[in-house]
Amino acid sequence: MGGKQDGDEAHGKPAKYDPSFRGPIRNRSCTDIICCVLFLAFILGYIVVGIVAWVYGDPRQVLYPRNSTGAYCGVGANKDKPYLLYFNIFSCILAANIITVAENGLQCPTPQVCVSSCPEIAWTVEVNQLSQKVGEVFNTANRNFCLPGVPWDMPVIQSLQQELCPGFLLPSTPALGRCLPLLNSTLPELPGISSNTSISQGISGLLDSLNARDITVKIFEDVAQSWYWILIALGVALVLSLLFILLLRLVAGPLVLVLILGVLGVLAYGIYHCWEEYRVLRDRGASITQLGFTSNLSAYRNVQETWLAALIVLAVLEAILLLMLIFLRQRIRIAIALLKEASKAVGQMMSTLFYPLVTFVLLLISIVYWAMTALYLATSGQPQYVFWAPNASLPSCEKVQMNASCDPTAQPVNSSCPGLRCVFQSYSSTGLVQRSLFNLQIYGVLGLFWTLNWVLALGQCVLAGAFASFYWAFHKPRDIPAFPLSSAFIRTLRYHTGSLAFGALILTLVQIARVILEYIDSKLRGAQNPVARCIMCCFKCCLWCLEKFIKFLNRNAYIMIAIYGKNFCVSAKNAFMLLMRNIVRVFVLDKVTDLLLLFGKLLVVGGVGVLSFFFFTGRIQGLGRDFENPSLNYYWLPIMISILGAYVIASGFFSVFGMCVDTLFLCFLEDLERNDGSLDRPYYMPKSLLKILGKKNEAFPEDKKKKKK
Repeated sequence: MGGKQDGDEAHGKPAKYDPSFRGPIRNRSCTDIICCVLFLAFILGYIVVGIVAWVYGDPRQVLYPRNSTGAYCGVGANKDKPYLLYFNIFSCILAANIITVAENGLQCPTPQVCVSSCPEIAWTVEVNQLSQKVGEVFNTANRNFCLPGVPWDMPVIQSLQQELCPGFLLPSTPALGRCLPLLNSTLPELPGISSNTSISQGISGLLDSLNARDITVKIFEDVAQSWYWILIALGVALVLSLLFILLLRLVAGPLVLVLILGVLGVLAYGIYHCWEEYRVLRDRGASITQLGFTSNLSAYRNVQETWLAALIVLAVLEAILLLMLIFLRQRIRIAIALLKEASKAVGQMMSTLFYPLVTFVLLLISIVYWAMTALYLATSGQPQYVFWAPNASLPSCEKVQMNASCDPTAQPVNSSCPGLRCVFQSYSSTGLVQRSLFNLQIYGVLGLFWTLNWVLALGQCVLAGAFASFYWAFHKPRDIPAFPLSSAFIRTLRYHTGSLAFGALILTLVQIARVILEYIDSKLRGAQNPVARCIMCCFKCCLWCLEKFIKFLNRNAYIMIAIYGKNFCVSAKNAFMLLMRNIVRVFVLDKVTDLLLLFGKLLVVGGVGVLSFFFFTGRIQGLGRDFENPSLNYYWLPIMISILGAYVIASGFFSVFGMCVDTLFLCFLEDLERNDGSLDRPYYMPKSLLKILGKKNEAFPEDKKKKKK
């Protein structure tokens, strides 16, 4: 007795009876105000960073190609000219590092012009055409690729010297908004280009360097072709998830029993299979002493000791599971009863099932805001224009300071330099925003993690408040307050924004530490020795465990915040002590719930995945023309999107159910400690739990009179 009492004292004192307690406390005050102010100030700074990025950034850099003047193709004045044509694309293929050129947006030392379509045939300026006018040679449907504003009466030779018109054209195809020559085409004799092989290699290398972006385009095309069917698959996942949760009140007990027996059966088959393999290898005399040590792990499948070890491990697991089933059957029954009660709670408050949509929208806003801010920051900087001429070494160009800054809207002062133009060079990287770019990006990453964790914390606390009001309603559903979800949402935002920010910040710091550790590991992986690799692995494992523990602690702390309205630290302490006083029940409920929800996810995701596979691979016949599978570049893409979407939907629905189970469980433990079943202190738990625990509430006088009648 004394030892048990000392153990209870070590994990805190049980909750005392409070006659005024009737569920989530309404008269509460703001908690963790300092954290609330800090969080709001951080969000304000995050908004300022977004505004700065919006003002100075230009994401068109990565979306549209630019011509020589820095104007974008496909937008504005060039709306009808979406493609970029290089007068001499080999100047950037053969004379530069291909990867560097690709990273710089394919800005090459040759005039570039926006065109409505790419050249379809090979053509070069002939000798007898040099004396003709530009309009006579280039004013045709397949050759009108001169720079805008070139006079039609200018001699062709002068336009070529000043690089106002292309000297040759190659059959090209649009790739990522740029006209790139076809690899399998026969190229004409070109001045200054000695080998068609080098041309093909250069073009091939350029396309390979942009292959990732080309795949992205195909992915977008497939999504555009199949989005309707993907939405149908996600709708099927939603219906399956909803039905699974609502039917748990009827089949939770048999389903848990079937799953446990299924696990026992799988382990039993594993034991049988290991025994058969061991017996065969034992009769052959195949032993590990004959094999010795080898790095070929598959070789160990052919020795008897491997199967004997597997047999022992599976037998131990089977024995542990059987012992748990025998000695913890009472707690398993409690877990099943709580699962049924959670299904009833969700059925009474159907709006809670769709609250993940609110969480999803808030998460999407946070992610999109961060992504757009990061994109605008990465593309910030003013465009820089410099003087450029094709033949800068001519005497008439000596007075011109090449690569000097210029204004593209003004005419060059020295017009005697042939082909002198003000061309786009790059975006500046010397401004205040550019100098602080790294710090601003770090601020954005911290803001992303903190806001995401805060949104998840908000959802957990709101759902906990709604489900707690269900449990602490003595007469269900009569005593359940009206609009419990919206009331919990308003109450949480009004009083506990700071507490949620506190818990989210702790989790964010651990996650940032994990990201930094992963980055260091990726950078030093090649230079590590085995000892350093082991130490790094230990650090990563410790941080992973710490993150899991903090998530578990935060989740239960938010439940206590939703019920009692205390600050984060007090709520986390009370929740942890309450769970430690009932550690066996916590373990059993957690594992039974995990097993059940895992089965539900497998059912939903597996069903949608199989259905999507048969549809998008064309194996479902006879559905009619309106239900034909679309023609796709990658048939696996919509299948993977459907599976991922089904997993997200199932996780959203089951997260609500899991939060309901955890909330009802903490309320159940509080109920056991606070009340004793008397008239003054009746239990709030359902009759099924009272029956399992062998407890009952004393009947009220009016109830006794009804029974006598």
